[in-house]
Amino acid sequence: MLKLKNMNKIINLKGFRDFLPEEKRVRDYIAAKIKDTFEIFGFEPLETPTLEYANLLLGKYGKEADKLVYTFDDRGGRKLGLRYDQTVPTARVLSQYQDLPKYFRRYQIQNVFRADKPQKGRYREFTQCDPDIFGSTSPIADAEIIAVTYFAFKNVGFKNIILKINDRKILFSILDKYKTDKIDILSIIQTIDKLDKKSENDVKNELIDKGLTSKESENALNDIKNAQKTENLEEIIRLSVNLGVPENAIEFSPFLARGLDYYTGMIFEVIIPEYSIGSFGGGGRYDKLIGQLSGTDIPAVGIAFGFDRMVEAAKELRLVPTANLGTKVLVTVFDANYLSNSIEITKTLRLKNISTELFPSIEKLDKQLKYADKKQIPYVIIVGQDEVKNNTVTLKNMKTKEQKTLTIDNVCKLLLA
Repeated sequence: MLKLKNMNKIINLKGFRDFLPEEKRVRDYIAAKIKDTFEIFGFEPLETPTLEYANLLLGKYGKEADKLVYTFDDRGGRKLGLRYDQTVPTARVLSQYQDLPKYFRRYQIQNVFRADKPQKGRYREFTQCDPDIFGSTSPIADAEIIAVTYFAFKNVGFKNIILKINDRKILFSILDKYKTDKIDILSIIQTIDKLDKKSENDVKNELIDKGLTSKESENALNDIKNAQKTENLEEIIRLSVNLGVPENAIEFSPFLARGLDYYTGMIFEVIIPEYSIGSFGGGGRYDKLIGQLSGTDIPAVGIAFGFDRMVEAAKELRLVPTANLGTKVLVTVFDANYLSNSIEITKTLRLKNISTELFPSIEKLDKQLKYADKKQIPYVIIVGQDEVKNNTVTLKNMKTKEQKTLTIDNVCKLLLA
């Protein structure tokens, strides 16, 4: 084990994490599965800076969410903020670059930052995966977002995927009659969005605190409970099913509200029933946000996946084939006389796209085998006097301890099988 002596203990910030190789490989595997799905659906990659001007970020997520935006003044006195999500920065991109396609469909896989209280499954720095379609008001675009979401989760390996869906216009139409100078309907919607975390009675009390009477809060919740799908939502669901999403994977949820202020129409969340710690992503239609930023209305629909929660669930449900990740074979160095042979074999294996590690020192063979075992490298190649003489190698399976004497061509065939 690598050890540094005479150093004070240094730890990372609470809510921020290091990912050591084993964990990072799992994350990379899942990210690649998601990316493959995005690409199959025709989405293009985008990357934006970690820092934006604070005034770009603030006021876009609602008063409660604004408290979670990391902001600070830089040395030049500019007020800056860490990326809170990927939707607002992309809106800035659309405003800044006028030559993008009319129907711009992009995906973004980057870290975002929230000044939140760390807890299980919730961090201050985490990864989001966003597919969005800009420029279209058609329910086709909404259905495409629902479909790419379903198939991204399916591609990772999740079997039971529930997409809870609603239309914010249902909530606005029901709650509009309670609007006054003192009652903020968006704030009321944010409270209703807590029904999956709080009891109905707690939500009613919070609605009363925000200005509704006891009777109004009860009537509002009853009206929402009995709400029916809009025609637009029916069409979105129909198109999603036609695109391959199973009908039983889509669940109408009239209380679903999505707390962010910028949603204007269809909204949805991803639930994995076998892993009950919250949703795995949420999104919907937001047709006014880009106009608020740039003065040019560009309709949009999209979703942000909770990547870290996906990783935790995939590990718990054993969806990641860890045996196929990482180095596949270690080439040992028997002694200095055979170093050139070990190097030549390493080169040959790598040219065949076999993940190969060359032992970086000349040590006893027993130590090299223990090294491979500790790193869980499945195969080891040994090249000694007899192997060089016969133009062969010894291939050892570290799990079964079986050894075979093979030509390097046959080793490649076996490892690539």
